[in-house]
Order: sequence, then structure tokens, then C-alpha cells
Amino acid sequence: MAIEKVRLYFKEKGMEDKVLEFDVSSATVELAAEALHCAPQRIAKTLSFMVEEQPILVVAAGDVKIDNAKYKTRFGKKAKMLTPEEVERLVGHAVGGVCPFAVNEGVDVYLDVSLKRFETVFPACGSANSAIELTIPELEKHSAYAAWVDVCKAY
Repeated sequence: MAIEKVRLYFKEKGMEDKVLEFDVSSATVELAAEALHCAPQRIAKTLSFMVEEQPILVVAAGDVKIDNAKYKTRFGKKAKMLTPEEVERLVGHAVGGVCPFAVNEGVDVYLDVSLKRFETVFPACGSANSAIELTIPELEKHSAYAAWVDVCKAY
């Protein structure tokens, strides 16, 4: 189960006590915000795409969406999201719990600048009822991100 991989990852970092699990679903931005009692924009949603033959993840604030023109400028092609089956197989987490931690080898993680306006954000932890609160420097460190990108716009 993906949450166990993420728990083990954070245990190795001495942070396993920061992983939160809920009795309710946190599979969408809205549900996660309800479960965490926080503003939806502080949910760090992880979106999965295919660039050439490589899966990538873009972690963005909960109140933004991909800007196709910015995405194409950055990655050289139109945004093509992975199917739920591809996400689980290629990334290692199921839709609803996709996160930038303990992902399969070869998956690059990008952090969208929309996150920089917050002191802390809440990405999922590999299941549809989990999250962790991290500062932006902690997110950078634990996501092993490749780069900051500007590929989103407000809804």
C-alpha cells in the first residue's frame, strides 16, 4: 500500500509522527481542506503528466489549475494527464493519494510557484485519507524536486 511506503520514508527522516490519517476521505482538494480544517488553497495537490515517455508530477496550490500555454512553454508539449491506471503503475500512488514522496524511480517532481505564498502546505501521503503539513523548505527537501516551475493559473 502506498501510504506504508510514504510512512516508511518519513520514519527514516524521523518525521513519521507528522503523517496524518483521517476517518474521512481527503481525495480531493475540497475534502482534504474539510478534513484538515484549512483553506483549500493550502492543499498541495499533486498532478501527474507524461512528458515524452517519462511521468512527471507537478505539485500546485489547491486553488490553481494548469495553464496550458505556460505548461507547453516549460515542457515543450501540451499537458497530457496520466490515466488513473497509468498513475498507479508509473508513479506508485493511486489517484486521490498521489504525492511527491516515495514515488517510483524515474518520476521527476516539479513544484509550482503557486505554493510559495504559504508558510506551510498539506500534500497527500499516498492514500485517499492522508496528508502531512510541511513548510516549503521541507517540501523541497522531501519531494526531491527537480525544479520550481510556473505552469498554473487561478481558477
